[in-house]
Amino acid sequence: MSKLRVLSGMQPSGQLTLGNYIGALKNYVKLQITHDCYFMVVDLHAITVPQEPAALKEQSESVAALYLAAGIDPKAATVFLQSTVSAHAELGWLMTTLTYMGELERMTQFKDKSAGKESVGAGLFTYPSLMAADILLYNADLVPVGDDQKQHLELTRDLAQRFNGKFGETFKIPQGYIPEVGARVMSLDDASKKMSKSNPNAGSYIALLDAPDVVRKKISRAVTDSGREVKFDPANKPEVSNLISIYTQVADKTIAEVETLYEGQGYGPFKKDLAEAVVTVLEPLQQRYREIRESGELHRILAEGKERAAEQAERMLKEVKTKMGFVVL
Repeated sequence: MSKLRVLSGMQPSGQLTLGNYIGALKNYVKLQITHDCYFMVVDLHAITVPQEPAALKEQSESVAALYLAAGIDPKAATVFLQSTVSAHAELGWLMTTLTYMGELERMTQFKDKSAGKESVGAGLFTYPSLMAADILLYNADLVPVGDDQKQHLELTRDLAQRFNGKFGETFKIPQGYIPEVGARVMSLDDASKKMSKSNPNAGSYIALLDAPDVVRKKISRAVTDSGREVKFDPANKPEVSNLISIYTQVADKTIAEVETLYEGQGYGPFKKDLAEAVVTVLEPLQQRYREIRESGELHRILAEGKERAAEQAERMLKEVKTKMGFVVL
């Protein structure tokens, strides 16, 4: 029986955070063992908002290196840059022509990102069609998605069914994959918001490349609730509950174990130990990251990933264009 195929990716805009590691990268590492995985750096999506060329190049390489440093094995999974496989842009356009204006206007991410801006690029409006192409090119069975991307996956499913109905059975209908734990890490300064690398307050997130002392300082300054009880209660103690969730993920403990460990101790010892647990996870990852960047191996790995991805993507694109009536030479 063939393995189920997984497709996922992250944007190279801003630094990857502990939230990205807990919510996605840790699961990527597990999935590559049991699934056929394609993990891309979605640099075409990054340019839906203005990017400095040098920063885009550096961040694209950095995200790819962090994939590897976190434990993704390029022999077990296909790791590549989206822009190096031209079929993404081409199928993205074909999917755009099948997408209705009303569907794109309903996308909450577009509303959020365009709010208050005098002018908004068309790419920000149409990028869910490109995201659909990303997924459908590889006939993905499963797509790891956070809550903020569920709407885009639903559009992908709709477009796949629309194409199949109009041109004949072509695309597999992908399913969302949401891990039971670790799917959502909240901001250190406001537990009602997701930890995000785009937050202008650097103290709201822990970047995967933050130095140990920076990590300690950020966690010591993390917002806590009134009182001093280390108790998991998302409704009444959202800030501490978020920190407990992070602790369980980086120290491999249950919520009950954390609560028992700090019973009657207050927030100080808890936050101090949490910081050390995070540092213990990040230090070896950062060391591997430096080795990968210094070895010069990254471009070779990405070139090999590009070849594997392009072989699958071009095959699917050719089938799509043939069914749509294009002259395929």
